[in-house]
Amino acid sequence: MALTSEVKDELARIEVTKSSTRVAELSAILRFTGGLHLISGRIVIEAEVDAASIARRIRKDLMELLGIESELAVIAPSGIRRTSRYQVRVIAQGELLARRAGLIDPKGRPVRGLPAHLVSSTIPEAQAVWRGAFLAHGSLTDPGRSAALEITAPGNEAAMALVGVARRLGVSAKAREVRGVHRVVVRDGEAIAAMLTQMGAHSNVLKWEEARLRREVRATANRLANFDDANLRRSAQAAVAAGARVKRALEILGPDIPEHLRYAGELRLKFKDASLDELGHHANPPMTKDAVAGRIRRLLAMADKKAEELGIPLTDADLPEDLED
Repeated sequence: MALTSEVKDELARIEVTKSSTRVAELSAILRFTGGLHLISGRIVIEAEVDAASIARRIRKDLMELLGIESELAVIAPSGIRRTSRYQVRVIAQGELLARRAGLIDPKGRPVRGLPAHLVSSTIPEAQAVWRGAFLAHGSLTDPGRSAALEITAPGNEAAMALVGVARRLGVSAKAREVRGVHRVVVRDGEAIAAMLTQMGAHSNVLKWEEARLRREVRATANRLANFDDANLRRSAQAAVAAGARVKRALEILGPDIPEHLRYAGELRLKFKDASLDELGHHANPPMTKDAVAGRIRRLLAMADKKAEELGIPLTDADLPEDLED
């Protein structure tokens, strides 16, 4: 979660000058913290966030943009939660804030998704919506196979609306429900980097990309190492199998072996772990690996033919199962 905290801290410090963009971000924060309540017939707005810097940003925007005063409460750690949370509450002007932020419609009914003007907003406002949603309820995991940028949404309508806003930014996001919890997820590494950039987390996107690149390099190196190990293992197994068959071939043929084939077979037995290329270098005079392979192949074929004529086991009869082709 350290990465999530770093991104949120950076986003909470972004300076935004245009009022409509600041309102878009504030509306998204209030919508995705899901803090619209009706208490004793009055609308009360609560926004609970996990960083003091986010709470300060909310209170500042409430006062500077809307002239609305708010209360701040610190919720101490408890249970499995090890960090404090910060609750911004608006009581006296809750209905005014709900209308200005688009949390309720003109008839006073709660808006289930996002206000229509935010879904079809300008690019800076769309960026602010995603920034606000992430500050409210976002998380980012480390680069890797399961890397994800996620927003927990208050409902399916809000999740689908946020997917639509992401589409306006050119980023692919998906809405999904897991055990009754609605989430918007960005999974592809490049898409995550693009969304971090769109939200304004420029420092952290560089860190994330660097970590992703390091992980990809390590993964590639591991794949190549595994590939080389597998090749070496197959080569060693092939050499052992060939040695066992050559030994059997020499036993079957006895003295009836052409000298050049016997020499190739004896080379195979003398240098059991050597590759065909290495066997060729050990020969006197040196031979190509194709010449060595050809002679050993003819030696085995000759031995198998004689074994069939005599009705005895072939050269590969005694090979262990894991060395058979």
